[in-house]
Amino acid sequence: MTEPRQTQRLRADEAGIAEAARLLRAGKLVALPTETVYGLAADATDGRAVASIYAAKERPSFNPLISHLPDTAAARREGLFDAAALALAKAFWPGPLTLIVPVSPGCTVSDLARAGLASVALRVPSHPVAHAVLAAAGRPIAAPSANRSGRVSPTLPEHVLVDLDGRIDAVLEAGPTEIGLESSIVACLGGAPKLLRPGGVPRAALEAAIGRELVIADAAQGAAPISPGLLASHYAPEAAVRLEAAAPLPGEAWLGFGPEPEGHALPPLSLNLSTKGDLAEAAANLFAALRQLDEAGATTIAVAPVPMQGLGEAINNRLGRAAAPR
Repeated sequence: MTEPRQTQRLRADEAGIAEAARLLRAGKLVALPTETVYGLAADATDGRAVASIYAAKERPSFNPLISHLPDTAAARREGLFDAAALALAKAFWPGPLTLIVPVSPGCTVSDLARAGLASVALRVPSHPVAHAVLAAAGRPIAAPSANRSGRVSPTLPEHVLVDLDGRIDAVLEAGPTEIGLESSIVACLGGAPKLLRPGGVPRAALEAAIGRELVIADAAQGAAPISPGLLASHYAPEAAVRLEAAAPLPGEAWLGFGPEPEGHALPPLSLNLSTKGDLAEAAANLFAALRQLDEAGATTIAVAPVPMQGLGEAINNRLGRAAAPR
């Protein structure tokens, strides 16, 4: 559960837009209008802010989130665009199209927002209020639909409040959304572009822009509609992962949570997701910690127990994937 908070109702005027941008820069949660649906926005560069999205939505696992930018130039600082991605961006941005592209060397979108992948989901929305907030915030903004996981996507601010009143910091009220259908998602990760999710841009229009047919994602690959994981497995370390460990065994690296085990000397390769036992902090640190231990040469990573409550469920979901036989 998230800590109860007072949800402000902001008018979509200059003052409301400025306050929404201020809240986002401060790591808060703001529901924003886009031309598709209302999005639950947070600073995509801040792992803790991204973790609060999962907590508010009660999202069951850390799927990659779409990061929103004010223009194509800003998006190209976050991802690497091939010819097809550039053609699609030129034709449909700003608008209801999300592109999955490889991360750029200077990508600032957090590991958690990308679910540890080497790809990033980017969109430039056309809604004038969303554009104004993004320009004022000055950083990528992650924004899945502003509803609890599994509920119907919101097209009115009232829909947002039914699900999230008291769970987020503000909703920027700008009336009904124009399209009411989520963005189309196209992956441009080398080879033929792939349509991961039909949405606000018809497939025929997408294919006309690139002069070729799109590969259609196999529905059996997964049901997470915004997930680049339909094309690539979630980040898993080369090292073996041992879960629910009371303490590291000789030769193991250690990934702790909360107070370190008493009476055990920790190995040189040791990290702690949150010494305070803070699940939001642990979620924000998860992917980077796995990568750091892996790149340092760990052969086995022993992981301390993480409680299943709140964000712990998603953390354990991700750890279970990392520990699965490969």
